[in-house]
Amino acid sequence: MVLLMKIGVMGGTFNPIHLAHLISAEQIRQGLALDQVLFVPSARPPHKSPDGIVDPEHRYQMAKLAVADNPYFFVSRIEINRQGPSYAIQTIQDLKKHYGPRCELSWIIGSDSLIEFKIWKDYDRLLDMCQFVAINRPEYPLSEVPPDIMKRVKKFKIPFMQIAATDIRKYIRSGQSIRYLVPLAVVDYIQQHKLYH
Repeated sequence: MVLLMKIGVMGGTFNPIHLAHLISAEQIRQGLALDQVLFVPSARPPHKSPDGIVDPEHRYQMAKLAVADNPYFFVSRIEINRQGPSYAIQTIQDLKKHYGPRCELSWIIGSDSLIEFKIWKDYDRLLDMCQFVAINRPEYPLSEVPPDIMKRVKKFKIPFMQIAATDIRKYIRSGQSIRYLVPLAVVDYIQQHKLYH
């Protein structure tokens, strides 16, 4: 069977989406010759406290603004439209149904998430269902990932970027500029809706 499409899936809270997300996605798209990258904002992340996470609709709209100028980037509402916790295994199952057998999915995951991957629902089955692509993140070396997990994922090295959504939220609360950390359209959206204050 000939594959028709290779899709990278970048799941995350995107609270807010920032340039490190976009740079990572673009480098992986080119490096792995993906046809597109699908950004999937998590509606109700099961392993994160809801404190400080803005409404999923805001995070979806910011992601759409952030990717608007890239014809290979798309944003999915798949987890926002689904009830209950946002489990990756359900998302992969739904995407496989949607795109069919002639599509290859690669889940893009940061080293910080991969270190704690065994707390993900049905993590072992998840690794069998699609290719996982691990990207390095500052302060979270891939050497800390359990070896049995690491041998089942593909490593992809990107330039270190010290950009974190946690810091961006702090900057907003303290009145500092976030320009050049997030796309300008996202800066405008955050200001317009008075997010993270």
